[in-house]
Amino acid sequence: MKVAYTAMASVKQVNQARAQTTNMLANVSTVGFKESYRHATESVKVASTAFETTYQPVAASEDFISLRAGPMQSTGRKLDIFMQAQTVLGVQASNEQIAFTRRGDLRVNEIGQLELGTGQLVVDDAGSPISVPLGQDLEIGADGTVVAYDPELPEAPGAEVGRLMLRDASATVLARRLDGLFEPATQAGSGGDFESGPTPPEILSGALEGSSVNVSEMLTQLLDYNRSFESRIRLIKEVRDLDEAGSSMIKMA
Repeated sequence: MKVAYTAMASVKQVNQARAQTTNMLANVSTVGFKESYRHATESVKVASTAFETTYQPVAASEDFISLRAGPMQSTGRKLDIFMQAQTVLGVQASNEQIAFTRRGDLRVNEIGQLELGTGQLVVDDAGSPISVPLGQDLEIGADGTVVAYDPELPEAPGAEVGRLMLRDASATVLARRLDGLFEPATQAGSGGDFESGPTPPEILSGALEGSSVNVSEMLTQLLDYNRSFESRIRLIKEVRDLDEAGSSMIKMA
């Protein structure tokens, strides 16, 4: 029965890994999509008759994010931004929590607020939505400064209207939320800002980041998970059959 218990536990882990890999494959064309750490584990306390405290490594329940860069896609559009190194952008989630993303397709909505192509509002360093004057030409500097220019006064200097919340996540473990945004892994769904790391956050305008998912690697990984799942199911069935055969022999005796 210990073999069956171990096999059942491993089936759960393989299922979790398969679901994660399938999700990554579904987002190979998503702007700024980040690959997950496929082999992340955590220690879980389990019951044991041998020791008072026994810990077993299992697949991590959180979806930890790898900030390995995806391909740069030049667009020439001033509101498209590519985040350098491990820079992430702060946005307001649908529940008004602060969360982060690598998606950089910014636009101005009908009431003059900066938002992502998916509709989440882009926030400033204080966590407030950034409002810009309608009808102005906008440029975003490498440090996230948003400057507005009056198209009717081409010689006039621009006016700073906000600064993007940019953070260096090189010293912070990020996890994927249910809404697809990122947050510090310690926040457990509550969102919120975090202290920027040692590298100054920096962006490049006029370009977007493609998905960091490697399709061939993911397909190979998915095939491996499927084979592993099938072999574990066969093992569980064999153990069950042996157990039933043993019970029958005991009854006959």
